[in-house]
Amino acid sequence: MTVTTADDDPAGRPTPEQRAEYRAFVRDHHPDRGGDPEFFVAGLARLRAGRAAVPPPVDDSRYDRPVEIVTPLPLPTRVAVALIRTLRWHRSNRRVE
Repeated sequence: MTVTTADDDPAGRPTPEQRAEYRAFVRDHHPDRGGDPEFFVAGLARLRAGRAAVPPPVDDSRYDRPVEIVTPLPLPTRVAVALIRTLRWHRSNRRVE
């Protein structure tokens, strides 16, 4: 078993290969499936240590933007939008006999 880190992803999410490796390890060594509990716990610790080695992103500008206050739409506009959505829903769910 190789421990890899998520260096390619700035958010620290596992790559598809890492996810497949984790799932294969759990599938093969889970105690409920006949695996050794101590080996399973040690293997999970190794996999998690590899993930924890990746620092979280330092600068995330999404959280630094100012808050925008959006005024609600006027009532007639909201009613019109609700009517259009209802008509579209009824058309898409019409029974074909």
